[in-house]
Amino acid sequence: VAPATPVCEVPNSAMTGTVVQLSCKETEGSPPSEYQWYKNGVALLEKTGTGSARAANITYTMNKKSGILLFNTVTKNDTGEYFCEASNGIGLSQKCSVKRMQV
Repeated sequence: VAPATPVCEVPNSAMTGTVVQLSCKETEGSPPSEYQWYKNGVALLEKTGTGSARAANITYTMNKKSGILLFNTVTKNDTGEYFCEASNGIGLSQKCSVKRMQV
């Protein structure tokens, strides 16, 4: 079954230095969808907080299976327009509407 349009939860605003979680979920896809987050139209890299991520100044972890995008400490650089895409290899991938987060 192709994925449904995912539901994205993106805070409108966040305080610098706080922990912020963005979530993305759809329940109709079978097999279960994987989720890809985008910021300002650019796909975010999947990072798990390892050394290479720190070197690239990446402050988040993205879990493609759960759809969670977690910022350990948000910065002004994380301000932007976010959306996520659900895909499971069947039918067209589905995107949620773009939401702006202001840090």
